[in-house]
Amino acid sequence: MRPVGLVRHLLPALLCAACHGPSSSRAPGDAGDDASPWAVESTEAEPRPGMVWIPAGVLIAGTPRDRLPRVPDEEMPGEQVVMHGYYIDVFPYPNEVGAIPSSNINQPEARELCSAQGKRLCTELELERACKGPQNLTYEYGDTYKPAVCGTGVARALIPNGFNSGCQSAFGVHDIHGGVWSWSASEWKREAKPGLVTTRGGNGVPGELLARCANGRGVKADAHREDTGVRCCAGEPNTFEVMLDVTRGEPLRWQAPDDIVAPKLEKLVPEDVLAAGSDGRPEERFHLERVWTWRPRGNEELRLGGGCSRAGEKERARCGVVIARMQFDGAFQLGWVASEWWQPSIGEAETPRELFLMGGDRNGAFRRRVSYAWGRITVGDKERKKKRKGYKEPTY
Repeated sequence: MRPVGLVRHLLPALLCAACHGPSSSRAPGDAGDDASPWAVESTEAEPRPGMVWIPAGVLIAGTPRDRLPRVPDEEMPGEQVVMHGYYIDVFPYPNEVGAIPSSNINQPEARELCSAQGKRLCTELELERACKGPQNLTYEYGDTYKPAVCGTGVARALIPNGFNSGCQSAFGVHDIHGGVWSWSASEWKREAKPGLVTTRGGNGVPGELLARCANGRGVKADAHREDTGVRCCAGEPNTFEVMLDVTRGEPLRWQAPDDIVAPKLEKLVPEDVLAAGSDGRPEERFHLERVWTWRPRGNEELRLGGGCSRAGEKERARCGVVIARMQFDGAFQLGWVASEWWQPSIGEAETPRELFLMGGDRNGAFRRRVSYAWGRITVGDKERKKKRKGYKEPTY
């Protein structure tokens, strides 16, 4: 996986595999037919009042697998898309500083508002590139979430255009987030959900997730929503489309450790757990004894590896489960869940996005709820069965 922001010396074979549709027409200032398709214009486009020119370049569409948060069944996994230049409004319609953005309009009405000005609806990837800027940032202002910059993470009344002066991308496009969601010209082609159109930008909770440039949502084209308006584009549209094949499969499946997955998972075990058996015999060192495949949501497949370190007869075992996403060159750790003294076991919970780890300590058996949310793993406190009346704690 190439790092986010790398836009030079790209090969044509790296063009978006999840996008479809040629985009051969050129807007003012685009490179000639003999130039590399990812070249950035060397001449300035003709100024257009109230609009910003987005130059030709490469969009890292969606969210790479090693970046969080991400929504694997709704956004592309960091595919490189070559785009030609286009114009986009500086602010949401009516595109004036101090004006309250128009809302409660459906997609046909949004299209008409743009058409009346000699403009058009933006495609969803045009909105994403305008937000990410030339460096393909996670948020319009950087890679670290800062709610105060755009006033994100809350559901509140719309605010005037330009109120959050720092809320702009490196291209100079303002208020993509923190205000209205913008209708796009793109269908929501994720799974079998016909009749939905993609909207981008906007506001809401959780802010860290919704305020990302890659985030979108599918809405019925005839819907009138208080939080949805429009921002217009101009020039020949970039016709790439996001089309995701969503794979789900069995939520939890046990499998025997093998010589490919197990060594990669063992490298992710915390050092203090590995050290617990480092002075003992080889059989006392940590090694995986159990492996599971966990699919908490579409297009997300995680591996869990459980095992123990044993440091002699006088020392208690150090056991637990490492949770990781497999990659071509190794594995990316998402979490470690300790099962304390007992060899861990895994059980299903109420939804695919949660499971239970069972372990034990000096007070006996316990379980811990393990939850998946947007690529992150959270672990709950120990839960124990209620003790029977008259039960006494064992002494050690």
